[in-house]
Amino acid sequence: MTETSARPRLLSGGNPQIPKGHGDAPVQAYIAAMPGWKREVGCRLDALVVRAVPEVRKAVKWNSPFYGVEGRGWFLSFHCFEKYVKVAFFRGASLDPPPPGPSRQKEVRYLDIRADDGIDEALFLSWVKQASELPGERM
Repeated sequence: MTETSARPRLLSGGNPQIPKGHGDAPVQAYIAAMPGWKREVGCRLDALVVRAVPEVRKAVKWNSPFYGVEGRGWFLSFHCFEKYVKVAFFRGASLDPPPPGPSRQKEVRYLDIRADDGIDEALFLSWVKQASELPGERM
């Protein structure tokens, strides 16, 4: 197998191991390497974020795609687990309504998407738009 055709290694839970990098290319490499049904979820999440925030910044850090706004920091990331894709809203407690998944971190809220779950696109777009307008995380 040549380097150009090598598939990224999947870490525990099926999360792709993608080198960190800024811009759309590393995020698209991550999404392309998401296993099975998770790839479609990743494509949909990425498209919805871009639709809600056309000027969004993208990066891959810690084997996860990150989305942010220049000068405001990162507002969202997602990560593959064995049975779901976990979306993290870094200021999710400030969203109306807040995403359903609690966190040990006071401000963070999660949305877990499983194979048979649909995405409430209107609600997700609202969360993304709200999150992009809040101060983000500096990482």
